[in-house]
Amino acid sequence: MSTQRVFVARLAGCPVFDPAGDRLGKVRDVVVVYRSNAAPRVIGLVCEIPGRRQVFVSIGRVTSISSSQVITTGLINVRRFQPRADEVRVLAEVVGRRVHFVDGSGSAVIEDVAIEPNRVGDWAIGQLFLRKPKTSASPFAKGPTTFAAWNEVREQHTPGQAQSAEALAASFAELHPADLANTLLDLPEERMIEVAEELSDERLADALEEMPEDEQVHILEKLGDERAANVLDAMEPDDAADLLAEFAPQRSEELLQLMEPDEAEDVRMLLRYGPDTAGGLMTTEPIIMSADATIAEALALIRRHELHPALAASVFVTLPPYETPTGRFLGAVHFQRMLRYPPHERVGAILDDTLEPVTVTATAAEVARLLASYDLVSLPVVDQARRLVGAISVDDMLDYLLPDDWRSHDAGAPLPPAPTTGTIPTIGRG
Repeated sequence: MSTQRVFVARLAGCPVFDPAGDRLGKVRDVVVVYRSNAAPRVIGLVCEIPGRRQVFVSIGRVTSISSSQVITTGLINVRRFQPRADEVRVLAEVVGRRVHFVDGSGSAVIEDVAIEPNRVGDWAIGQLFLRKPKTSASPFAKGPTTFAAWNEVREQHTPGQAQSAEALAASFAELHPADLANTLLDLPEERMIEVAEELSDERLADALEEMPEDEQVHILEKLGDERAANVLDAMEPDDAADLLAEFAPQRSEELLQLMEPDEAEDVRMLLRYGPDTAGGLMTTEPIIMSADATIAEALALIRRHELHPALAASVFVTLPPYETPTGRFLGAVHFQRMLRYPPHERVGAILDDTLEPVTVTATAAEVARLLASYDLVSLPVVDQARRLVGAISVDDMLDYLLPDDWRSHDAGAPLPPAPTTGTIPTIGRG
C-alpha cells in the first residue's frame, strides 16, 4: 500500500479504480471504529458507484490510497451501505466535533482528519487538523489552526449540546447539488439537520430540489418557519410550488405568508394549475426581452452562471411588461441563432415566430410530444390572452415523467450495471 498520509477532506470525491484502470466510482467518506487505547482504525471507504448508490469497500480490498485516486482489487459489494452501531464516518460524524487538549491548553474544532498506514499496512487516524477559538472580535476573523495527534486530545460531549456542523458543511462546498442531496440523506438524521442549518439558503434550496418531496418536507419542517420561508424563496418557483403542494393547505398558506411577496405570488400562481398541465409544470422565470434588445445584451443574460442550461438556450421576446405575465408573446430567439449574427443586431430581427407556445391548460402529454417532435429544450407557456406566463424545460418534463422515487438509491428500477471488469460477488465486510 501507499505510505502517504492522506487527509479525508481531500480524499472525498476521488475516483476509485480497479487494477485494470477502469473507474468503479468515487469516495464519499471513510469508516472507522474506535479503540480504547489507540487511534480509531480505518475499516473501509464509503464509495458512490453508478446510479448514485453508496456502497462499502473494505480497507482490505484497497491496494493504494492517495489524495488523487484509490485503487481496489475490483471486488466490491453493490449492496447499499448501512453503517453498523460501532462504525463512525469521518466526514459525516467526526469532522466538526469539538475536542479538548489533554494538556489543558483549551479546546478546538476538528476541521480535517489524516489517515495513514502502520508498518503492517493497517490504516488508522493519524493527525487531526484543528481550529482553535478566534481571538479577535471581528466577525470576519477565524481562530488559529494547529495539528495534533489523536492521543493529544479528547472529544467533548456536553449533554444537550449539538456538535458543530460548520466544518462539515464547508467540506461539501464543491459538491454538485444532486451529490449534496444524496450526501445529506445518507447522514444520521440529527447530523443531517445540523448540516442543513449551516448551509446557505441558496445551497440548501439547490439540494432540496434534488430530493424526493417527502424528504424535502421533513427537512423544511425541522428548520423553523422563518428559515423555511427563506429557503422556499431561494428555490425555483415550480419546485417551491411542488413542495408546498405536499403540505396541508393551512400550513402551505402559513409559509407563503412568510415568503417574499414577489416570490410568493409566482408560487401561488403555479399552485392554481393542475400538476399534469403546462401551467403546473412550468417555471415562471424564463429569459424575457424586448424586440429592441441587442444580441450582445441577450448573450450577457444567458451567460449568468445560476441560470439553468435549458432556460439559457432561448430568449423569449414579448411586448411590455417583461416580467410574467408579460405583454403579448412575439416569439423566441435560440442561442445558436444568436451566435450567427453580429452583437449589435436586434433580437427582434432574428425572431423565430414559428415556435408555437402552449397554453397553461395543455396536458403534459401534449408538451412532451412537442418537445420531442421539434427537438426543443424548452417551450413557452401563454395564457388565453397570449401573454407569456412561463416556460417548460426538458428537465421539468423528465421530473414529471420519471417515477416519483427515481431519486432514491433503492428505487424499484434494476440495479445499475456492474463494472465490466472484475467480479462483483456477494461478499461481507471482512
